[in-house]
Amino acid sequence: METNPTYYGLSSKVQLKELDNSCIGIYKVIKSRIIQKDALKIIDIATQIKTVNPTLGVALICTRNICSKSIALLDREGVTIGFVD
Repeated sequence: METNPTYYGLSSKVQLKELDNSCIGIYKVIKSRIIQKDALKIIDIATQIKTVNPTLGVALICTRNICSKSIALLDREGVTIGFVD
């Protein structure tokens, strides 16, 4: 699996991690809270990844500082969330 963001047409600042053979993670560990505006950007990244490889699952890897509206929005769009401490 390719984890280079430029392969998917994304900015080189986006960090991608291979979770397993059928899922890729968007690694976004920041000190501030992830709000709905950030979630929309994450959905755009996930959509871009799925246009290149539609069979690939997309997950967000972040800290627990994420608002409930963002969690609901990501869930509706099919982006799973994994937490790191």
